[in-house]
Parts: sequence; structure tokens; C-alpha cells
Amino acid sequence: MSPSPASAWSTVIGLEVHCQLATRTKLFCGCANAFGAPPNTLTCPVCAGAPGALPVLNREAVRLALRAGLALGCAIDRASRFDRKNYFYCDLPKGFQITQYARPIAAGGGVALPAELGGRTIRLVRIHMEEDAGKAIHDRGPHTRVDLNRAGVPLIEIVSAPELTSAAEAQAYLAALKEALQYAGVSECDMEKGSLRCDVNVSLHRPGTPLGTRVELKNLNSFKNVGAALEHERARQERLLEAGQRVRQETRLFDAERGETRAMRSKEDEEDYRYFPEPDLPPVVLAPAELERERADLAEAPAARRARWQAELGLSAYDAGVLSASRELADFFEESARLSARPKETANWIANDVLAELGLRSLAELGLTPARLAELVGLAADGTLSKAGAREVLRALATSAESPRALVERLGLAQVADDGALLDWCRAAIAGNARAAGAVKAGEEKALGALVGAVMKASGGRAHPQRARETLVRLIREGT
Repeated sequence: MSPSPASAWSTVIGLEVHCQLATRTKLFCGCANAFGAPPNTLTCPVCAGAPGALPVLNREAVRLALRAGLALGCAIDRASRFDRKNYFYCDLPKGFQITQYARPIAAGGGVALPAELGGRTIRLVRIHMEEDAGKAIHDRGPHTRVDLNRAGVPLIEIVSAPELTSAAEAQAYLAALKEALQYAGVSECDMEKGSLRCDVNVSLHRPGTPLGTRVELKNLNSFKNVGAALEHERARQERLLEAGQRVRQETRLFDAERGETRAMRSKEDEEDYRYFPEPDLPPVVLAPAELERERADLAEAPAARRARWQAELGLSAYDAGVLSASRELADFFEESARLSARPKETANWIANDVLAELGLRSLAELGLTPARLAELVGLAADGTLSKAGAREVLRALATSAESPRALVERLGLAQVADDGALLDWCRAAIAGNARAAGAVKAGEEKALGALVGAVMKASGGRAHPQRARETLVRLIREGT
């Protein structure tokens, strides 16, 4: 790993990403997996750790964990198993966490960095299922409060190899990982709601020497904070090492307001957790047919989809990136482009107009289906509608069940290509702007814009622009 340009120290980064699975209920009980409920209202004896309460595994959580492993190119263990991870903290009522340690559901695979960062693939060590802990609240008075709504929520932890070398690479890795998980339908990955959280392990060493002491940065909940925390921690460790001091193995928190990390607790080693097999849960055995069914159901990977659009449909890298921002949008574009048989025009309409109209609405709320957009694109492409008229139809679709063609007729938006009407508008434009007409006659084509503008104004935007230009030029040259 190459050292930082401004330093003789190489930075080594590994990420542990906790992703909340999109299930209706928790991992081992029937309590709702929901965000924003009043504290301690989504609990039961199982997730509250009552003595004698037994866990029952959520089948949907296993299916989503399997999909995550397949989407990231992992090898799937068809007989994974749960273990107990023992530690004591106020938000862990049982005194242990049920997780996967010795036999995780998936291992290997990787996440590709974008081409501008070298395009290399960061290897994954493992993906394992586990239950979330509760939430300790330290900032509401002199006492720590505990909310167990989150206790037992199903998670997967995605552990990367220590192969990232900068804050920029770490942020790009997270963006690509989030996109893959969303496309696979594994999680909404909303970092503001805590459904995607990141622990960062970072160390420094001189090239050619063993890796340095690892420091863990805990529970970073935005890409921005990951980048800022890494930059600060790298600089902090470098100052210590340059001064001949030792970096302590510890867990640190990031203070976003101050832009700095601070010590939280000393970092445990694996043996401190005293892992042993969970006695109340059998191994998770996956049938071959189930594995193949989930593999076949996976959507095309977003990066592969972008590459195909550029190669087969002639889209730019920018447009392909915009249109693949979510699986819903990508699927919508693909079907609209197929129905319209005009992929570039469809891409332009979605990127420039549909997204501008969406705002916080969904495509359904905008009144758009692939068939309706394809029809609108066709009406604009064949000259039935001007660009302005097509945009008016797009806005009208949100409040009308009529087809785009029916809206054109009802609203009187069809472009006028009738020679009689065009002649009248063009003659009036020439008569009203003799100077521009003279300039056009003298060969100044730019002056034609003022005349076309006058025609469009007189026609209420319904004149066909190209036919208007051609008619104006002909009339000026003929002197009629």
C-alpha cells in the first residue's frame, strides 16, 4: 500500500458495516422492526432478555442476508450457525449478543471502487447475521437512559479486508456497497435512521514494516463523517508516531461538531468475548433450490447495468449514473426506453424533466408509468408536441388518468404545421421586425431567432419551430 503523498506513513483501513435488514419483525421475535416509535414500546420478553425466553429465527432475515451475499459475489455457507458474543453493557439486556462467528452465512466476495479511484476490488472477509443492541441515550439529563426498541433488530455485518488506503476510497466503497444492497432489496440503507452504520478500523505503518496498532472508530452514520473521522484519526496517529509515542488499541468516537475523535474505551480482543455456539438455535441450513432461486431473482448489478447502457444504448456515463441512482428509477428507464424505442430521448426526458418534476414524490404520484412516458417521448419526437407543450403534458399527467395523446387534444397543445396558419404568423413576424428580416436576407442567420420567437409567441407555442424557420427563410428570400 502506497504512503500518503505528504507522509512517509501508509494508511490501512478496514470497514465493518452494519446493515439493518428490511424485515417487518425482529430477528428472534415477533416485535415490529420499525423506526421512530416511542421508547421501549416495541419490546417483548425475547428482545428484552427475560430469563427463559427463547429465540425463534426470522426466515425472511435469512433470505435477505443470503441475497446480500449473492449480490456481493460471496461464497455462501449452506450450514451457517449462531454463537453467543458475551459482553456487558446497559443496552444489552441478556449480557450477550446472538451473532455468527465460527460459521458466517457468507465469506469472500468484494466491492469494486470506481474507475477514477483505480477500479480495484476491495475484498470482503465475511458477512454474518446478528441481532442489534438497544440504544443508550447519554445526552438527556444526568442519567443514561436505555431504549430497547432496537434490541433484536436483524443486522448483517459486512467486514472488508484492510485494503483501503484513504478517506476517499472508504467513502467510495461505502457508496458502492450501499447501492448494491439497495438494488438487491436487502435494506433501505437510510443512514439517518441508523439502518446503515459503519465502524472504521485504521492504522498507520511505514512501507515494508508490519501493520500498526489498530484503532476502531465507532458508529459513523454518514459518508461525510466517515471521511472527516478518518482524516482526523490519520493525522492524530501520525503525530503520535512522529513523536515516538505509542498508538493505543482502543475504540474512539467521532465528535462531528469539533471534527475530532476521542477515546471511548479500550478495544477488546476476540478472546474477551468468550464466543461459544448458541444452544437455543439450530444451524441455518439452506436448500440448494433456495440458493438458486435467490440467485436467479437478483437484479443486474448497477455497475454492469451502467456499462451495458453505455455500450448498447449509447448513453453517456453521466446519464447512466443518474438513471441508475435507484433500482426503481433504473427499471423505469429500461422499460420506458424499450417501449419508446428511443433510449437517448427517453434518458434525456427522465434526467432533465421527470426528475425535476418528482421532487419528493414517487413516479406513481407523478402519474407516470413506462407506457405513458414512452407515449409522451414519441409525441415530442415526431413533432406533435413542442418541448414546452410536452412539459405541460408531463405536469398534467399527475392529476389526470388520460393518456398523453388525449391530454394533447383536450389542452390544445398539438404543434401547428398547417401551411396557412404558419404563413400568417411568419408574415406578421417579418412585418413586425423588418431589421431582423433584413439581417437574415444579408446572411446573418442569428437574426432568425428573433423572428422564430415572434412566431412562437403569436402561435402560443404551438407552431412547429423547424417548419417556422423554413417558412421564414423562404418568405424572406422570395421577398413576399
